[in-house]
Amino acid sequence: MRLMQGTVATYDPQTRSGTLLLDDGTELPFPAAAFDASGLRLLRLGQRVQIDKDKSGGVGRVSLPTMPTNS
Repeated sequence: MRLMQGTVATYDPQTRSGTLLLDDGTELPFPAAAFDASGLRLLRLGQRVQIDKDKSGGVGRVSLPTMPTNS
């Protein structure tokens, strides 16, 4: 699992999915499953997050940088 950080660019509370902006300017979509794995209740635009990528390169979990990971 690879850890990265980025900023919430979009977030739809209805679908629990959105888009993250990585530090290099790349947009990275995340599915509801990545949000659900975080244990968070909501995300706000501009919020700094940690991204746990899975082996396929997709987002496995979106969490706060201060939250412990299971890596």
